[in-house]
Amino acid sequence: MRQDRPKILVIDDDPKVKWLLSEGLANYFDFVSATSGTEGLQMVTIEKPNLILLDIKMPEMSGIDVLKKLNKMDNRPEVIMLSGHDETHYVVESMKNGAAEFIKKPFDIKEVEIHINAILEQNRLKQEVTHLRTELKAKSLYDAFIGDSPKIVQVKGLVEQVADSELTVLIRGESGTGKEIIARMIHTISSRRDESFTKVNCAAIPRDLLEAELFGYEKGAFTGAHKTKPGRFEVANKGTMFLDEIGDMPLELQSKLLQVLEQQEFVRVGGITNIHVDVRIICATNRNLEEAISRGRFREDLFYRLNEITVFLPPLRDRKEDISLLVNYFIDKYNKLYQRSLSQISQSAMDQLMVVSWPGNVRQLENMIKQVVVRGDESIINDLLINQPTEPGQSSRVSSYRPDVASPSNPGNANQESYSLKQVVADAVSREEKAMISRVLTKTNWNRRKAADLLEISYRSLLYKIKEYGLNELK
Repeated sequence: MRQDRPKILVIDDDPKVKWLLSEGLANYFDFVSATSGTEGLQMVTIEKPNLILLDIKMPEMSGIDVLKKLNKMDNRPEVIMLSGHDETHYVVESMKNGAAEFIKKPFDIKEVEIHINAILEQNRLKQEVTHLRTELKAKSLYDAFIGDSPKIVQVKGLVEQVADSELTVLIRGESGTGKEIIARMIHTISSRRDESFTKVNCAAIPRDLLEAELFGYEKGAFTGAHKTKPGRFEVANKGTMFLDEIGDMPLELQSKLLQVLEQQEFVRVGGITNIHVDVRIICATNRNLEEAISRGRFREDLFYRLNEITVFLPPLRDRKEDISLLVNYFIDKYNKLYQRSLSQISQSAMDQLMVVSWPGNVRQLENMIKQVVVRGDESIINDLLINQPTEPGQSSRVSSYRPDVASPSNPGNANQESYSLKQVVADAVSREEKAMISRVLTKTNWNRRKAADLLEISYRSLLYKIKEYGLNELK
C-alpha cells in the first residue's frame, strides 16, 4: 500500500462489493475489508482508515448498529452507507446517526469515487481550519505573554522546547506572574492541543472535596453520593491537567497523585477498580516547595516527579523593561473591551510605574491600567500607588503625579515642597481612617465581619483597607 493514498475500509458481507470497488478504484485508494460488523469494528482500530463504506443489512449486527458503535469512538472516520434498499427510514436512520452519505446498490463506480473524494476533501478542509484556529489560539496566548526582556525570551524559548514532550512541567513564580497563561500556552502548542485543558485550583476546593473532585466517586461512597461521578482526571483523558497551587494539596492526596504520575491510573473514592487515563500534567505554585518538604508538608518523591521540567517566571520588578509594553498592551485591550479611546499615558505617569516593586506583579499592573482606561484619567495612578512598596533607594511613598511637584522626569524641582491642599487633606483623612479601622478591629477582637458592619463598609472593602494600611492582628 502506498502511504500517501487514502485507506478505505469496506464493511460488507458480500465479498463482490469489495472486489468491485478495489478493481474500479485501485488507482486512487487502498482498500481493506471486513465481512461482518464485529470484524469491521476491530479493523477500524487496527487499520485506522480514512473513510468507511458500510453496508446496512448484514447478519449478526446491522450497519446502523455498527454506525452507533463507531459514534462512541474518538475521532472516528466518516461513513458512507451502502444499501440495496432505498426505503426512506434507512436513509433517515443513517443520517440521524452521523453517516456522511447514502449510496444505493447497485452503484456506479464513478459516483462512489466522486462521493469519496468530496468527503475526504471536506475532512481535509476541516482539519486545516482546526489547525489554523489552533495556531491562532497559540499565537494569541504567546502574544498575551507580553515581554521581550532576556528573562521572558528565555521562558518562551523553554516553553517551545518542552511543549510537545510528555514531561511533567512545574511552573514556579509569585502570584500574578502569569503561570496559567504559560500552562495554557504549553497545552496549545503541544500534540494534545485538540483535547481538553482541565484546570483545578488545589487551594480553592475544600480539602474534604478535593479527592472526589480530582478522582471522582462511586455511588454510595459517602453521604450525598447518589450516583457515580467521574473526576477531573477522567474528564482530562487524552488532554492536559493543570493543577494550580499544587503546594496547597493535602499531604494525604499527594500519594494518590504520585500514583497517577507513575502508573497513569487511580481508583475512584469508594471504588475498587483501577481506572487508566492518559493525561499530561502541568503544575504551578507560588510556594517554596523545598521548605514545605523540610517541614513534612510536601512529599519529596512527588516533588522530584513533578520537577521534570521547571519554568521559573520572573517577578515584574525583575523585568522593568517590559512595563511599557505591558501598559500599552493593556490600554489597547481595555479600550476595545470597554469602547474607550485612551491613547497612552504620559511619561511622568510611566515614570511612576517604574519605581514600584509590584508585589502583585503583572496582575496588579493590569488591574490598575484597566481602571485608568475605564475612568479615562491617568491621574488616579497616584492614588492607586499610595503606600505601595518601592524599589530600594526610592521613596517609600510614591510621589504625587502633579506638574508642580518633582517627578523622576523633572529632577530640577526635586527639593521643592508640595503645597497641595488636596494632598494635605488626603493624608489627614488616610491617617484618621487607619486609626479608626484599627480601633474598631481591636474593639471587635479582629472579627472582620463585625468590624465592617460597625464601620458601615463592605467586608471586601475592609479587607482591602487592612492590606492597604498594613494592619496586623497582634498574636
